[in-house]
Amino acid sequence: MAPVQTKETRVPKFRRRAEARPDEVLDAALQLFAAQGFAHTTVEQVARAAGLSKAAVYLYFPSKTALLAGLIKRAVAPVADLALGQIAQSDAAPLVLIAQMLRMAVRRLAAPGVMAIPALVLREAAAVPEIVQVYRAEVLDRVLPALTTLIARGVALGQIRPVDPELTLRSLVGPVLAHVLLAEVFGLHPEGGLALDRLVENHLTILLAGLAPERTTA
Repeated sequence: MAPVQTKETRVPKFRRRAEARPDEVLDAALQLFAAQGFAHTTVEQVARAAGLSKAAVYLYFPSKTALLAGLIKRAVAPVADLALGQIAQSDAAPLVLIAQMLRMAVRRLAAPGVMAIPALVLREAAAVPEIVQVYRAEVLDRVLPALTTLIARGVALGQIRPVDPELTLRSLVGPVLAHVLLAEVFGLHPEGGLALDRLVENHLTILLAGLAPERTTA
């Protein structure tokens, strides 16, 4: 039997509604940004789609850029947090850890509404510089240095062949970015849809073989 709510435990309806409003606003913003672009969407349109006044939206998000930052923090920043946590806590070999993080990122990006954020960034980056600034601050500036350090550690330990860690990082993330760019900007989808999981497995097959230390002959 469901627990009886007392006067002390019952949450007022208006309070539950208020707590849900930021997510409702972000859901409306994401739908509009994806449909008509960041630059062509107004805060007033977002408010209308969320069933709120423009002033109410500004209580939670003081600008359109703040809406974008909220979307990134809600959907993509947690993926970055998980990756950083794996790097900090795992004692796995660097190549094993890189493979684990790529697979984890793909699983997370496959969740509804998550891939729409990096796709939006790729589509609008050239025209809307603030998108780049927000995404870089929340995701790239946090994750890329940690991955570069991880690759350098593998080289120092002899577990990765001698390579330039920063350039190798670009080779690591480049195919994934190109895959999403071809699909979201140019409309070139592989057979079966975006298939990020298959892309990552194919990428890892090539990447891990290329980074493995050279075998020495006796």
